[in-house]
Amino acid sequence: MATSASGAGNDSAKHLWHGRFSEAPADSLMAFTASIGFDARLWRDDLAGSVAHAEMLGAAGVLPASDVASIVESLHQVESEFAGGTFVFVASDEDIHTAIERRVTEIAGASGAKLHTARSRNDQVATALRLFAKRELTLTARRALALIDVLDRRAEDAGSAYLPGYTHLQRAQPVLLSHHLRAHAWAFARDVERLIDAVRRLDVSPLGAGALAGTSLPINPSDSQQRLGFGRVFANSLDAVSDRDFVAEGLFALALIGVHLSRMGEEWVLWTTEEFGFATLSDRHATGSSMLPQKKNADIAELARGKAGRLIGNLTGFLATMKGLPLAYNRDLQEDKEPFFDSLDQVNRGLDAISEMVAAATFNTDRMRAAADAPAAVATDVAEWLVARGMPFRQAHAKVGELVSRSLATGTPLVDLVRADSELGADAAALFAKGTALQRRSSHGAAGPQAAAAQRDELRRTVAQLTDRLE
Repeated sequence: MATSASGAGNDSAKHLWHGRFSEAPADSLMAFTASIGFDARLWRDDLAGSVAHAEMLGAAGVLPASDVASIVESLHQVESEFAGGTFVFVASDEDIHTAIERRVTEIAGASGAKLHTARSRNDQVATALRLFAKRELTLTARRALALIDVLDRRAEDAGSAYLPGYTHLQRAQPVLLSHHLRAHAWAFARDVERLIDAVRRLDVSPLGAGALAGTSLPINPSDSQQRLGFGRVFANSLDAVSDRDFVAEGLFALALIGVHLSRMGEEWVLWTTEEFGFATLSDRHATGSSMLPQKKNADIAELARGKAGRLIGNLTGFLATMKGLPLAYNRDLQEDKEPFFDSLDQVNRGLDAISEMVAAATFNTDRMRAAADAPAAVATDVAEWLVARGMPFRQAHAKVGELVSRSLATGTPLVDLVRADSELGADAAALFAKGTALQRRSSHGAAGPQAAAAQRDELRRTVAQLTDRLE
């Protein structure tokens, strides 16, 4: 695939603007400005836009039916060449759009040279990228739904298993394993909703805006909009060719998915250590060491954590590119594609890899349960036991905190101090029975068994609604 031009290729490259210039483009200009190395993946979308544009020109009476038929037939031939891997790029192919137009003109001759009538690369590129983003962000949303399904299935399989819930990475209160897994599912459900909303906002056809100000020819942008399946047509030609809000919004939604994958990754790095021992990865989803034969490393989880910085960088870098651009089109906008493509690729791979990793892992529920049954995890329940009997919470908090402090200082088990206390006694000491603290988490959306079924059902209703919106 050519990314620069030289020699005879420059003569071909001149054809885009040769009437104004007396010399061929310099090799350095072509090498620096060419985008064919990364925008070739837009070929399907450029072809779709070109077919719709040609057919619109015919319907509007701008081109005769014979020219339209020749152009469309040539575009279908080019599509077959791309699909079959036989399309040949030449040195003068600056980007995928000029490559396709060159080939159509080679096939259709004078008719092919009419394809660009009433069209600029500015609205052409914006159209192809919107088509691409509409399709690909929707596919990413489906991948996120697949991860939610894995989390929900593992939650269902977990049954009554429980583990410590953490704040500040310190053990806090016991929570059902299903509750913990579905907490991540809720975050990804919000990601899916964001992607759906982003796709709805980008569903606008810019085709027909021209370079910046439309055209004097009697075109019908609503015709090509409908042919391409866009929800609506642009309202302002300047905005149509310069708007890349949809890329920025897509990058944000993808970066936030990356952050959510990173948070999961951090937990799985911890959970699979010997120190935690809460989970074991399958051999297929872990790596070893080139030097240390005993090692089993959570590389998927670590890279999910590591790639979040890359995704955030793609977003902030693109926003910096956009912040100073005057209307309308500027070549700076070529910098929209590489970060967007990269973020899509990294997030899609991350969603697939994490889904498989979680689906195949083994939970060590005995280890989880033993950690969750630590006496300190009952402290809040003891305080709430006092509150239920009329003591102000701050007073109860202070009293139990003092007992915890005395237990740590003297080595006396906390349950013994509670049993011996005149305001607590045996009834309060019964809270330390294994699993009791978990059972008491009964409020709406809480981490105990009583709230689990309602939360499961609500999550599944939400997923069904999101799936319907994607359809």
